[in-house]
Amino acid sequence: MAEHYEEALARADSLIKNTSEDENGCLVTDTTSPRKTRFRGHQLPAYRFVYCVFLRAVIGGDEVIRHRCHNRLCVNPAHLVVGSKADNKRDDWDYWANGVDYDYL
Repeated sequence: MAEHYEEALARADSLIKNTSEDENGCLVTDTTSPRKTRFRGHQLPAYRFVYCVFLRAVIGGDEVIRHRCHNRLCVNPAHLVVGSKADNKRDDWDYWANGVDYDYL
Protein backbone atom coordinates (compact mmCIF):
# COMPACT_ATOMS: atom_id res chain seq x y z
CA MET A 1 0.00 0.00 0.00
CA ALA A 2 3.00 2.31 0.46
CA GLU A 3 3.21 3.04 -3.27
CA HIS A 4 -0.51 3.88 -3.39
CA TYR A 5 -0.73 5.86 -0.16
CA GLU A 6 -1.29 9.28 -1.77
CA GLU A 7 -4.13 7.87 -3.87
CA ALA A 8 -5.64 6.19 -0.80
CA LEU A 9 -5.30 9.38 1.24
CA ALA A 10 -7.10 11.38 -1.44
CA ARG A 11 -9.93 8.83 -1.48
CA ALA A 12 -10.18 8.85 2.33
CA ASP A 13 -10.22 12.67 2.38
CA SER A 14 -13.01 12.62 -0.19
CA LEU A 15 -15.03 10.23 1.99
CA ILE A 16 -14.55 12.46 5.03
CA LYS A 17 -15.52 15.60 3.11
CA ASN A 18 -18.79 13.98 2.02
CA THR A 19 -20.02 13.56 5.60
CA SER A 20 -21.84 15.73 8.09
CA GLU A 21 -20.98 16.04 11.77
CA ASP A 22 -23.68 15.11 14.26
CA GLU A 23 -24.10 16.18 17.89
CA ASN A 24 -21.72 13.42 19.10
CA GLY A 25 -18.88 14.40 16.79
CA CYS A 26 -19.60 11.52 14.43
CA LEU A 27 -18.79 12.14 10.78
CA VAL A 28 -21.78 10.37 9.26
CA THR A 29 -22.41 9.43 5.66
CA ASP A 30 -25.66 10.24 3.91
CA THR A 31 -26.52 6.55 3.48
CA THR A 32 -28.90 4.29 5.40
CA SER A 33 -26.30 1.54 5.77
CA PRO A 34 -22.51 1.78 6.11
CA ARG A 35 -21.01 3.28 2.96
CA LYS A 36 -18.75 1.02 0.94
CA THR A 37 -15.79 2.14 -1.10
CA ARG A 38 -13.76 0.47 -3.81
CA PHE A 39 -10.02 0.90 -3.95
CA ARG A 40 -7.63 -0.86 -6.32
CA GLY A 41 -10.16 -3.60 -7.07
CA HIS A 42 -11.26 -4.26 -3.49
CA GLN A 43 -14.56 -3.20 -1.93
CA LEU A 44 -14.72 -2.60 1.80
CA PRO A 45 -16.64 -0.53 4.33
CA ALA A 46 -15.64 3.14 4.20
CA TYR A 47 -14.96 3.24 7.95
CA ARG A 48 -12.44 0.39 7.63
CA PHE A 49 -10.75 2.09 4.68
CA VAL A 50 -10.58 5.47 6.45
CA TYR A 51 -9.18 3.86 9.63
CA CYS A 52 -6.47 1.95 7.74
CA VAL A 53 -5.43 4.95 5.64
CA PHE A 54 -5.33 7.61 8.34
CA LEU A 55 -3.64 5.37 10.90
CA ARG A 56 -1.51 3.60 8.28
CA ALA A 57 -2.74 0.34 9.75
CA VAL A 58 -2.66 -3.05 8.09
CA ILE A 59 -5.26 -5.22 9.77
CA GLY A 60 -6.08 -8.85 9.19
CA GLY A 61 -9.32 -10.25 7.89
CA ASP A 62 -10.15 -11.71 11.31
CA GLU A 63 -10.02 -8.24 12.91
CA VAL A 64 -12.90 -5.79 12.86
CA ILE A 65 -13.18 -2.03 13.17
CA ARG A 66 -15.17 -1.17 16.28
CA HIS A 67 -17.16 2.05 16.56
CA ARG A 68 -16.70 3.54 20.02
CA CYS A 69 -19.67 5.79 19.20
CA HIS A 70 -21.83 2.78 18.16
CA ASN A 71 -22.82 4.59 14.94
CA ARG A 72 -22.02 2.36 11.95
CA LEU A 73 -22.44 5.33 9.58
CA CYS A 74 -19.57 7.16 11.33
CA VAL A 75 -16.20 7.37 9.55
CA ASN A 76 -14.46 9.61 12.13
CA PRO A 77 -11.06 7.94 12.71
CA ALA A 78 -11.09 9.16 16.33
CA HIS A 79 -14.21 7.04 16.95
CA LEU A 80 -12.76 3.86 15.43
CA VAL A 81 -10.59 1.19 16.99
CA VAL A 82 -9.44 -2.22 15.81
CA GLY A 83 -10.44 -5.33 17.74
CA SER A 84 -11.76 -8.85 17.54
CA LYS A 85 -15.32 -9.96 16.86
CA ALA A 86 -15.56 -10.87 20.55
CA ASP A 87 -14.49 -7.33 21.53
CA ASN A 88 -17.14 -5.97 19.20
CA LYS A 89 -19.84 -8.17 20.75
CA ARG A 90 -18.80 -7.09 24.27
CA ASP A 91 -19.07 -3.47 23.08
CA ASP A 92 -22.63 -4.20 21.93
CA TRP A 93 -23.58 -5.74 25.27
CA ASP A 94 -22.08 -2.81 27.17
CA TYR A 95 -23.90 -0.33 24.92
CA TRP A 96 -27.22 -2.12 25.39
CA ALA A 97 -26.73 -2.10 29.16
CA ASN A 98 -25.19 1.35 29.67
CA GLY A 99 -25.48 3.42 26.48
CA VAL A 100 -22.62 5.27 24.79
CA ASP A 101 -19.51 5.92 26.88
CA TYR A 102 -18.93 9.58 26.05
CA ASP A 103 -15.49 9.48 27.70
CA TYR A 104 -14.27 7.71 24.55
CA LEU A 105 -15.52 10.45 22.23
